[in-house]
Amino acid sequence: MHDTGRRPLDLPPGYPVAGHRITALIGSGGWGTVYAAEDAAGRPVAVKFLPPGLLTPGLRRTMAELVHRERYFSEAADHPQLIRTLAAHTVHDPGRPEVDGALALVMERADRSLQQELAGREPGRPVPGAGRILTEVAAGLAHMHGRGWVHGDLKPGNILLMPDGGVRLADFGLTAELDGTHAYTPPLGSPDHVPPEWWSQRAGAQGVQLRPSADVWAFGVLAHQVLTGGLHPFLGASARARSLAAQAYARGAAPLRLDERLPAPWRALIADCLAGDRRERERLDADTLLARVRAAAAPPTTPSAVRWRRRRRGRHRAGLWAVCVLAAATAAASSATLPPAGGPAPPPPGPSAPASGAIPAGSDVPTALREPIDLAARQCPEAEITPAFLAAMLKAESGFDPNAARPQSQEYGIAMWTPSVFNAWAQDGDHDGRKDYMSAPDAIVTMGGYVCWLDQQLKRRGYRTDLPALVVAGYRTSDKTVADTGGVPARVRPHVDLVLRYLAEYGG
Repeated sequence: MHDTGRRPLDLPPGYPVAGHRITALIGSGGWGTVYAAEDAAGRPVAVKFLPPGLLTPGLRRTMAELVHRERYFSEAADHPQLIRTLAAHTVHDPGRPEVDGALALVMERADRSLQQELAGREPGRPVPGAGRILTEVAAGLAHMHGRGWVHGDLKPGNILLMPDGGVRLADFGLTAELDGTHAYTPPLGSPDHVPPEWWSQRAGAQGVQLRPSADVWAFGVLAHQVLTGGLHPFLGASARARSLAAQAYARGAAPLRLDERLPAPWRALIADCLAGDRRERERLDADTLLARVRAAAAPPTTPSAVRWRRRRRGRHRAGLWAVCVLAAATAAASSATLPPAGGPAPPPPGPSAPASGAIPAGSDVPTALREPIDLAARQCPEAEITPAFLAAMLKAESGFDPNAARPQSQEYGIAMWTPSVFNAWAQDGDHDGRKDYMSAPDAIVTMGGYVCWLDQQLKRRGYRTDLPALVVAGYRTSDKTVADTGGVPARVRPHVDLVLRYLAEYGG
């Protein structure tokens, strides 16, 4: 890393800024630091410090442009779904060179970001109030587009959840004003949320062309994440891998595979937002997007939906009645042991069968490993990647030993990762801030992402049968080796057969 020529901000509580006093650090990123603060009456605000200088002239120009965009849009925008900037102040403090000359933007303070909300969610389950959140995001986006602005960096970290439950779009450093059909923005952005065409565009003297359709794409990714507890519509263990998957889809080299749990109206809307061809995506303007989001978020009103809700209410009442009957029967059983008149009591129900692909309750899979195995399987939409399948792979790889090692082949841990391969796919399965192939949760969740990708690659190559065996073979070799061989290579056939035997034992 190089020296940027500036020290990180470390402002003490009580530090004064534009009539406000700093109370605590909220967070810091590549382009600024945000502090919690209060005004003289004790009302909470947030203060975003944009640093005064960077190393290179190019970066200085980029920073100056970001500051200009943030200030200009904050002053021009006025909508309940857009975060408000209350004041802009240039700091003069020669005694603190790291902050002297910085621009301080005093803004409304949020309770948390959507990114923080997603971080604590179970994958596959929507964020509470998902429809309302997406409706308010779409409303803010429609307001911006209607006035000739493109956000340019729509992502969960820039969606703020306010203390009163409202939703605000924030971070307007990449916001740009339309000139005809497009605008220009610095060549920056979040790889997980930029459209496929962004990667093939060259930055000119004015920056990179930015169109409203880029925000529509980003909204499609965002909606998929909100409705699935954070799952990205394009699979990959890193932002770069996910962007490559999105580019392959846009070229027609791969189909769009949305999470199967998405309700039909949302699925159709997200698919339209993620149209690979920009020109097709441009047909979905922000006002139409907002109308469709409102329709998708509204309770169903068709006769079949009404009947479905009535059936649900009927089942709910029946469930309550069953509870009452069960309670009465339990009380009666405590005072009598004879069967009721009219015949013997029915036999007690037997144990219910596990769901397809689930790990059986009485299996040898260690209890501590079941949660990360289930999590890894839930994150993959492919039918073959089940908890039982991953458990069978782990048993064959290491016998569930998190300290297993084969130094001669450079394979380590419960999933027998080669460190360099693990690093390319690594995920933080135990949420401790580190990615370690010797950590069982990290290794298992990373294995799930990798074999999911292998499954998809093999399907793209035209394979439709024997996929569990082919995926295992790909994990031991590569998808290319499997394709070149035309099936399972002979040298890994004994290992593949072992996994399939364990899978059969687990009921897979």
